[in-house]
Amino acid sequence: MTNTKSAENLADTREIRHMDKLVLRAPTMASPMRWLNAGYNEVLRHPVYSLGYGFVFTAGGLLMMYTLFKLGWAALIPAAAGGFIMMAPLLAIGLYGISRRDEEGKPLDLSVIFPRRFAEPRQLAYVALALTLAFIVWMQVALLLFALFSNGHSLALQDFTSYVFSTKAGLTMASIGTIVGLIIALFVFSVSALSIPILLEHHVDAITAISASIRMVLQHPGPMLVWAWLIALYTAFGLVTGTIGLIFVFPMMGHATWHAYREMVGPVEED
Repeated sequence: MTNTKSAENLADTREIRHMDKLVLRAPTMASPMRWLNAGYNEVLRHPVYSLGYGFVFTAGGLLMMYTLFKLGWAALIPAAAGGFIMMAPLLAIGLYGISRRDEEGKPLDLSVIFPRRFAEPRQLAYVALALTLAFIVWMQVALLLFALFSNGHSLALQDFTSYVFSTKAGLTMASIGTIVGLIIALFVFSVSALSIPILLEHHVDAITAISASIRMVLQHPGPMLVWAWLIALYTAFGLVTGTIGLIFVFPMMGHATWHAYREMVGPVEED
């Protein structure tokens, strides 16, 4: 029995050491719009599942904002909304499952929203931890900046908005927060652009999946930064519509991310 378990563990170890053999394909400058169009069309093909998923995501964001408002911490709503969006690649797992089922030509049901066929669920947890830590760091930075620059102003939204746009200290706080937020957002994008879909299908570890994602961003900054810009642009549209637009935007971007993964990552090469 012990020998059998050892053999199985060795087989698992060998399988996960395919880590260096992911086939990465270079995107072109036209790729981001192709991914976006594919995501848009997929929402139209499966509106009940896709828009239903988007509704749940948006409702969760609204609940978070309402809770902050009721607690008197409304000034944290912009930072919390940004942090919530940082977690979107992880929260879109069900959308990746819908896209994969669509590729396979299989009928959809509610189980597709909670995909169980992850190649490496434990490794996915490490990516989730990295995104969660980024969220925590961002919220701590937001709290620190508020403490340093607020000068005792309340956390009421109307007071905070006036303070930010009408005082030098408020504008300084917003500028620093924006720069730090962009740096953290770029980190999150680089880590999660490909890693979560990779771990859905490939027997590689989290470091391999993350490094493949970061490598793609570093080696092909043109199309990847255009893709990041499109994600930010459409997300901003969703937010300025009172988050209602996210009901459509979130599933569209989730499906588009799956198509981006399909174009840029090939199967593991066999020895």
